[in-house]
Amino acid sequence: MWTLALWVFPLLCKCSLAALPANPENISCILYFNKNMTCTWSPEEETSGTNYTVRLTYSFGKSICTAYTTKASCSFFPPCVLPPDNCSVQVEAQNGDGKVKSDITYWDLDHIVKTEPPIILSVNPISNQMFQIRWRPREKLRVYHLMCMLRFRTVNSTHWTEVHFENHNLVYNLMGLQAFTEYVIALRFRVKESRFWSHWSKEETGVTTEEVPHVLDLWRVLGPTDENGVRKVLLLWKKARGAPVLERTLGYNIQYFAENSTSLTEINNVTNQQYELLLTGQSYRVSVTSFNSRGKSQEAVLRIPAVDEDTIQCIRDLEARLAEPLLVLTWQSTIPEVDTWVVEWFPETVPSEFPSWEAVSRVTHWTVERDKLKPLVCYNISVYPVLGQQVGEPRTIQVYAREDAPKEGPKTWAENIGLKTATIIWEEIPKSERNGFINNYTIFYQAEGGETFSKTVDARVLQYDLESLTRRTSYTVWVEAKTGAGGKSGNIINFRTLSISILEIICLSSLVGGGLLLLSIFTVTSALKKPNRLTRLCCPDVPNPAESSLATWIGDNFKKSSPKEPENSGNTEGRVLKPCSVPADLVDKLMVNFETFLEVVSTEEARKGQESILGGEENEYVTSPSRPDCPPGKSFKEASVLTEAAPGEAYNQCLGTTEETYTEFNEQLLSSGHSPEREPLCEERAPNPYLKNSVTTREFLIPEHTKREI
Repeated sequence: MWTLALWVFPLLCKCSLAALPANPENISCILYFNKNMTCTWSPEEETSGTNYTVRLTYSFGKSICTAYTTKASCSFFPPCVLPPDNCSVQVEAQNGDGKVKSDITYWDLDHIVKTEPPIILSVNPISNQMFQIRWRPREKLRVYHLMCMLRFRTVNSTHWTEVHFENHNLVYNLMGLQAFTEYVIALRFRVKESRFWSHWSKEETGVTTEEVPHVLDLWRVLGPTDENGVRKVLLLWKKARGAPVLERTLGYNIQYFAENSTSLTEINNVTNQQYELLLTGQSYRVSVTSFNSRGKSQEAVLRIPAVDEDTIQCIRDLEARLAEPLLVLTWQSTIPEVDTWVVEWFPETVPSEFPSWEAVSRVTHWTVERDKLKPLVCYNISVYPVLGQQVGEPRTIQVYAREDAPKEGPKTWAENIGLKTATIIWEEIPKSERNGFINNYTIFYQAEGGETFSKTVDARVLQYDLESLTRRTSYTVWVEAKTGAGGKSGNIINFRTLSISILEIICLSSLVGGGLLLLSIFTVTSALKKPNRLTRLCCPDVPNPAESSLATWIGDNFKKSSPKEPENSGNTEGRVLKPCSVPADLVDKLMVNFETFLEVVSTEEARKGQESILGGEENEYVTSPSRPDCPPGKSFKEASVLTEAAPGEAYNQCLGTTEETYTEFNEQLLSSGHSPEREPLCEERAPNPYLKNSVTTREFLIPEHTKREI
């Protein structure tokens, strides 16, 4: 039992896995005129080996033609397929598992006939708006009524226009065209009963004839008047915006005349679209016409105003905005009668003698494609009102078709650096480097090792005062210029704030100078009240040793002890001092006696009252300037120190004194109770250099009356 089941089970599985071929569906047949009839069906591709058998009945069902194929298409050739006829088609599919048949389809050969593309023989312009097109089919279709389709377009366009027509004589007149325009033409057709069109014919071109030129748009550029009263007027003209090119212009004619004159000037056969006139300061009327082989255009007339003439002003609210991909210019008019405008534009950085211009009518806006303008370039756009033949006062605006960050930042430097303030100054970026409108400037500043701060100012501001800075601090500063598309920083500068301000220096100097001025005023006032006080302060009197009391005292003693003069005054020989020997210790003795004498004199002067040096004029010095300060009971230096400072001349005078006189002077000093012996020396001090010479002179000078007695 189980053995039988094992044998039956594979057989059952084999029967369940058998797959019949797909049933052929969507049978379609096309009769290619005088060639074949091709039929196709679906599915177009089989997954397993399938053979197809196609049975065709023709001659209205009287004949059968069978074809075999492994593909999903099959062709039948004449004489099986010759129109007019009715045919039927059935497809049978077979593989190893079985076979299936499709439904029978029926075909009228006139309904499925398809022809080859026609041939365009010629395209002839009949007028400025019509072509005559001649063509023929490739097959001989005299017994068929044909339906045709013609399409055409201009050479610069991609849009086709289609025209349907029935044709018996194979000629068609295409109308409604533009003059002097080149067109591209193609044609196809079908048999009237058929549903299949032929392929398009080969494209042919043709040009319509030209017509009389249209009126031009005329404009002018006025130059300055020279010293002779002559000005240059540049005439510019072109076809109106959007007007088709309907002619081949051969040249232009210009006429102009002054309004207060009847003299007319003509300039013919101008081939360019500009012409320069030399006119006086009067008003003129200028007209320009174009001509071709069919005639000439209407006149384009423009009035040239006088130099000192006032023109109309009616434009307000001129604005420009970017609307991708266009630049839009709008304005308002205060005179409703003005309906014509001329828009003129040129790059500001590259002024041109021939600006671009365009006339606008019946609207108060103007647009231009941004790609037609140079990017990153500033344009001056002016709008002129035109009333009839009179041109009014323009309004101008600056625009950028496309902006970017500036090419370079502003050049920056610092001035007026103070304790807590500094002025940052920068240069305006040249227009050729801006790449757009500068919206603002941002000043960045940072203290050494500190936080960065920024200030933003308007584009018209070119300097900024930094405040609240720190004294004696280094700062780093840079300025960034920004447009609508980005910013660019300039050079970086460094500066250091001051430690003391100019005002503080001025105040301090003023205080010091004021104090000195007050002191000077006080000194001058005191000097005016007591003139001698200031004189003695500045130039103290140097005591004259010759007028010292010492000299007087010594002179009196000399008189007492000197011998009487001889009665014979005529004898001069006795008056001559004779040299005598001087003891070696004479100078030491004199100094000791001199110091003793000064002590006596000082005691007497103290009783009379001491006065300041700035006191009366009669005071005199009796104290030796070279005398060291010595407390009571102390003695001077040794006499040998003072002896070294004495000049040789004074010492020689002493040598002229007789030994006898010296003996008497010494005895007198001894009788006064002073001992010639030396006392202990006082503490040594530095001599006064101011009275150094006067001291030595005082020690050895002898009064005049003493000299006479001697």
